[in-house]
Amino acid sequence: MKEHKVIIIGTGFGGQCAAINLRKRGIDDFVMLERRDFMGGTWCQNTYPGAAVDVQSPLYSLSFEPYQWTQMFAEQDELNEYTNYVIDKHGLREKTVLNTNVEEVRWDEEAKRWKVKSSNGEFVGQFLINASGPLSTPVIPNFKGKETFKGESFHTNNWNHKYDYKGKRVAVIGSGASAAQVIPAIAAVVRELHVFQRTPHWVLPRPDKKFSPFQHKLLGVNWIYKLVRWMIYWGLEYRVIGFKYSKRLLRLIGQSEAVRFIKKSIQDEELRKKVTPDFTLGCKRVLLSNDLYPTYQRDNVTLHVRDEGVERITENGIVTKDGQEIELDLIVYATGYDATDGVISYPVYGKDNLKLQDFWDPFPRAYLGTSIPKFPNLFIVTGPNTGIGHTSALFIIEAQMEYMMQSMEAVLKKNADVIEVKPESEKEYTQMIHSEMEQTVWKSGGCNSWYQSKSGHVIAMFPGFSFTYLRMAKNFKPKHHIIQ
Repeated sequence: MKEHKVIIIGTGFGGQCAAINLRKRGIDDFVMLERRDFMGGTWCQNTYPGAAVDVQSPLYSLSFEPYQWTQMFAEQDELNEYTNYVIDKHGLREKTVLNTNVEEVRWDEEAKRWKVKSSNGEFVGQFLINASGPLSTPVIPNFKGKETFKGESFHTNNWNHKYDYKGKRVAVIGSGASAAQVIPAIAAVVRELHVFQRTPHWVLPRPDKKFSPFQHKLLGVNWIYKLVRWMIYWGLEYRVIGFKYSKRLLRLIGQSEAVRFIKKSIQDEELRKKVTPDFTLGCKRVLLSNDLYPTYQRDNVTLHVRDEGVERITENGIVTKDGQEIELDLIVYATGYDATDGVISYPVYGKDNLKLQDFWDPFPRAYLGTSIPKFPNLFIVTGPNTGIGHTSALFIIEAQMEYMMQSMEAVLKKNADVIEVKPESEKEYTQMIHSEMEQTVWKSGGCNSWYQSKSGHVIAMFPGFSFTYLRMAKNFKPKHHIIQ
């Protein structure tokens, strides 16, 4: 058994940010637990062809770690480099235990400590920060017969680079963000590509560019980098006006641009109908791509819509709902993640042996998306309703750190043992969140998306401006907590 002041589960940007903030406050007695045999999270794990960020790189980076990016929207290899740059600069490898899969987390009321049971023994800590991330548990639907397929198959999250897909007959099941990157990346070299789309997404042009050597050099100047970040941030932030406050403006500006993009990119009327959503732009994640629509028009690419969807999987391929039998060598599941109901994949037990999954029935909720009554000294990075659909997720992660660090300091300064958010404070916050959510396109845009939990509540998104969340996170309120 190994005891620490703080245990951090996960080593992606959330875990890294937590560790660095702890050190800035003089807390070095922490350990980071990583289930894989490498650190880094999303951008080290997702190595599928075409993987890239969909927020401008100067903003999709930690505010205290600027970087001389080579292009506006960084690709996976550069994001991987940046992630490891942050890890090495701050000496986080020495604080990390790899190959450690968390199996159970339990609060010991007598000791006032969290006990973390893992595949690598037990860890004990006063504070526990879950930074496993909402996009870490891939989901593959239970298609009938999928286990009988004799070809190769894998999720985009676990791309098998040993398998050579060139010249093969390939199916991509899914048409969301990962699929929109994989499809154009492999289409030119496969024999056949079958894309199975359940519902179309709105797509906008990707305003990407490679930075010139001069621009690249300028990004190394601190005040210029900060200015670029500021300009990008405010350029994205105005989108909330459409997502929440003015559907008319959203349709007039955003959706009309997406409709024009379809008309400009696709001549065939039937294909246009297939890729045109029947819901308001923003209700599902908006995709950025310049090459998805051209790819759908290649001779070797077939787009199957809902009526031609997967009926069952056989030894040789896929049988569609309209009776087609498609022979395949490879099935790629671009079917997303359990990002709402399964935001924490392992069992967590708080005070009175309360199971977190039971507390989260019928839907996940938390004060500031971070703290939960009956679960003292537990903080969730990117917890319920902290997702952001218009700007960088790292902005929200850094905002959460303001609240987490103030919470821990409140305990340590008083020589107390625990901090726990009051049930009425969490309830009031949650009611506010879902009341505000009613105004948003995520709730009223006419779609079913992964933003929603099984209960129908929108769990993935924060219903407002990101600076509003930052203001709330920085404004720590002792009266909302029990500190003892």
